[in-house]
Amino acid sequence: MVDLAAVLDDLAAEGAALDRLVGELAPQAWATPTPAPGWTIAHQIAHLAWTDDRVRLAATDPTGFAAAVAEAAADPDGFVDRGAERGAAAAPERILAGWRAGRDAVAKVLAAVPAGGRLPWYGPPMSAASMAGARIMETWAHGQDVADTLGVRLPPTARLRHVARIGVRARDYAYSVHGLRPPEREFRIELSGGPEVGGAWTYGPEDAAERVTGPLLDFCLLVTRRRHADDLAVRAHGAEAVRWLDITQSYAGPPGPGRAPGQFA
Repeated sequence: MVDLAAVLDDLAAEGAALDRLVGELAPQAWATPTPAPGWTIAHQIAHLAWTDDRVRLAATDPTGFAAAVAEAAADPDGFVDRGAERGAAAAPERILAGWRAGRDAVAKVLAAVPAGGRLPWYGPPMSAASMAGARIMETWAHGQDVADTLGVRLPPTARLRHVARIGVRARDYAYSVHGLRPPEREFRIELSGGPEVGGAWTYGPEDAAERVTGPLLDFCLLVTRRRHADDLAVRAHGAEAVRWLDITQSYAGPPGPGRAPGQFA
């Protein structure tokens, strides 16, 4: 059984890591463009705050969340960008304060979800632990955009295991987004933490014909589409595994353009 309190601790730590990057930025720095086309640092943090608000709605206001789902259905390719754009129009200090308050609210509402309870979401309902893991993934991915913008290297941590797990579980979704039929058999995924993190994480049957191997950090950069596969030490063994590395994504919605090869060389 997943330890919800431990996952929430990891979520708090991931939020604090990003907060250290943006908490002392000068107001004008929030307008700096990030690698995500059309998004500034303000957009990145406003998006996280917007999504946190949707988590709160899902946990506490089913009617309000149903309205948010209807809004998304009316503009499936644009509702996320519109939410970020509205939030980014606020003053930086308000964006930061709103994001901090939202992080606290998410921790409280997820901790209060009854054991076995599930929250409605834009896709299938999610457990509180799965929702917290998804928030870790998003916080880290958008934090990577901010770090790349500021020229800062984010040291890998064991919290990346949450990102990797979602990337593995989202394999079939990535195929479907591209109009492809997912393979029937599972892949074997073998990831190493490296000298900074240590440990190893494996998924799927040991005798799987299709395999993916590489560093935990590189795999997470790949499944969140923050780096191009050509720039990473992730290796695929088998035709389907090779194809998956071209289309993989850990988040819902359109895949977007991703990052160009050599963009962060």
